[in-house]
Amino acid sequence: MNGRRPPHRSALRRRCLATALAVLGSPSVWARPGGPVLRFALTPVFLDERLRLLQQWREYLESALGNPVEFVQRSTYAQVLDVLRSGQVHFAWICGYPYVLRQRELKLVAVPQWRGRPLYQSYLIADARGTAATLRDLKGATFAYSDPLSNSGFLYMQHLLRSQGQDPGRFFGRTFFTHSHRHVVDAVAEGLAGAGSVDGYVWETLAELHPELTRKTRVLQKSPDFGFPPIVAAAGVGDQEVKDFTAALFDMPARPSGRAVLSDLRLDRFVAAEPSLFRSIAEMAREQGPIA
Repeated sequence: MNGRRPPHRSALRRRCLATALAVLGSPSVWARPGGPVLRFALTPVFLDERLRLLQQWREYLESALGNPVEFVQRSTYAQVLDVLRSGQVHFAWICGYPYVLRQRELKLVAVPQWRGRPLYQSYLIADARGTAATLRDLKGATFAYSDPLSNSGFLYMQHLLRSQGQDPGRFFGRTFFTHSHRHVVDAVAEGLAGAGSVDGYVWETLAELHPELTRKTRVLQKSPDFGFPPIVAAAGVGDQEVKDFTAALFDMPARPSGRAVLSDLRLDRFVAAEPSLFRSIAEMAREQGPIA
């Protein structure tokens, strides 16, 4: 894969770097002293700019569980997997791709329901000022991916290119990772990339919150439906802890504070799911092969 960084002096790179430094320099946000503390890991999907939402969610969970809750933010899915597998956090909101890769080491807790279904899509977006109408029109373009362990922001696009007889490592002229779906949209909107692969839920949410940003992009193609990025527990978390946390998520629509968080997240509720929900992602992961 060619050049994984956006242009050297771009505003996007500065924002990505600032976010990464803030996250790495302060491993948790909205933590309260005392214990036992339940630690819940996230990546900066679009939550990195919405700290008020994290505070509200923490307050809801603490009220529902009766324990202090600490949000632990990491900048990549690989880093979230690391803290999960090492036992540094109890729960995490991850993507279907890392889930199927490490399924034996994780417990599936819940998935969000969005617009009536526990499903979402990957969007292929392009600069609204460009003329590209299909994926083939993007050959040789600069392309923005989200994260190498993102289904919608990487894996599906690799699969789509192979299904059209293309070499994913050679098709685009240049590629880079932004490590945030929001920053993929930024990159395309600002002309730093001709196109990108992004979580459709994030794009649609940004279209509600920041239409001035998304109108600078065009959705060229939508993927089939995939299981929505799940919330999982580390293998060492006890069954009762998992049960209590699951109940707290499921009860959100019944409480005003929970409904407020769901409204801000643009989600209906959290629901139960089976591993089979991620079967199509698992098939693409096998096609992709081992990760480094």
